Amino acid sequence: MTNALSRPQVEQLIERITREVMLQLAAQKPGAPQACAGCASGQCAVECAGSQAIIAAGAARIALAPGVKRDPSQVAHLIDHTLLKPEATEDQIALPCYQARKFNFVAVCVNPTWIALCRQLLRGTKVLIAAVVGFPLGAHATETKVFETAQAIKDGADEIDMVINIGALKSGDVDVVERDIHAVVETAHALGAAVKVIIEAALLTDDEKVQACVVSKAAGADFVKTSTGFGPGGATAHDVALMRRTVGGELGVKAAGGIRDLKSVDEMVAAGATRIGASAGVKIMQEAAGPHK
Repeated sequence: MTNALSRPQVEQLIERITREVMLQLAAQKPGAPQACAGCASGQCAVECAGSQAIIAAGAARIALAPGVKRDPSQVAHLIDHTLLKPEATEDQIALPCYQARKFNFVAVCVNPTWIALCRQLLRGTKVLIAAVVGFPLGAHATETKVFETAQAIKDGADEIDMVINIGALKSGDVDVVERDIHAVVETAHALGAAVKVIIEAALLTDDEKVQACVVSKAAGADFVKTSTGFGPGGATAHDVALMRRTVGGELGVKAAGGIRDLKSVDEMVAAGATRIGASAGVKIMQEAAGPHK
């Protein structure tokens, strides 16, 4: 008879340890050290007791690899580290927060119910919190999206990733789409948050993608974004390039959905993306850091 843990039990243990480490970091008093000396040197996985505990539980995959072939920070500053699965638990949400702290991702992107927890776990860092609104279908009433936006920002969100009214756009009701976006943008900007407009490109023709970008720009959005990750397709270089040509240099373009490796990131950036939404942020960072020696 063996006492070895099963893989699901090991993963559950990793999540629990990660959350406890994150809560301990968040509980430190203002001005207290937020990370070990190794965090600054890039050796956190070796020197930090919290990291050692997580790695000992089986999470060696979170460590940066030696043999850097490019500056990983240039990649990290593109990534919205994302966990939007409806079944995600509190413990599972803690892991992307830990990874965002470690790799200095630009943001974590979560469902609104997790904003307050992320704010607690990311206190003392520069990592932004992006919250989705009207997600994932975009078919909410405008008033509902506005309420979601205001509540998300009150809870601690720095950015709002909203889904457009896709049905209205495909019906040719472009004014309805613009008013919907503008209402969210107006609320978010008044409260100090940026807005990314998700157009769900896989459901649109190229002409409709252009229309969606034009009205997003007219409504004052800060970014246009390719996909929710829950539609029939994710980001493509074609769509990113089309969106970039349409909005010019005045808006950001976020590529999201199906981006799982560094090659895909490079393709999206070459096409004009300035932000990458990905749940595979750690794998991407490992590739950016170079192969193990």
